Amino acid sequence: MSEDLLALFRETGALLDGHFILRSGLHSRQYFQCALLLQHTHIAAKVCGWLADKLREFDCNAVISPALGGIIVGQEVGRALGKRHIFIEKDEGKLVLRRGFQISPDERFIAVEDVVTRGGRVQETINIVRAHNGVVSAVGVIVDRSGAQKPNFGCPFVSLIEMNMETFEASKLPVDLARIPAVKPGSK
Repeated sequence: MSEDLLALFRETGALLDGHFILRSGLHSRQYFQCALLLQHTHIAAKVCGWLADKLREFDCNAVISPALGGIIVGQEVGRALGKRHIFIEKDEGKLVLRRGFQISPDERFIAVEDVVTRGGRVQETINIVRAHNGVVSAVGVIVDRSGAQKPNFGCPFVSLIEMNMETFEASKLPVDLARIPAVKPGSK
């Protein structure tokens, strides 16, 4: 499946090469622009269906995701699992539950996202669920690029593909990367 997924990323132009600034602030030579992959609805249904299959064993009442990148993933995983999907979004610089979405005490969620490097947005999502006395049964992502720094979300963490891509602090860029103008292609 990971080879099929990588082929889909390449086919859709969603695996980019260059100099990128990730949401985490780290720099990288490669970037997964999942929006380019997920814009194709038949591909989104297939890929998120694969992710849902890996998440079926975990008990949940609903799926939750951070906006913006996780919304399509959450919607499609929720559809594949037959569960409702809600999302959190930025408000004045931090993620919050809005739009009348509710989390009931002891309600069980699977948190999903498109790509994780350090897992900050997923952890914020988990924190919001727990602040409402909900439970996160598992985390599922399309791409885990965390490498050896795999985040500990306090629950099972599954992905469709693990990519160990080099990342660099801004002050420690290799010479070849420093020569290329950096772009920040992700959501804000």
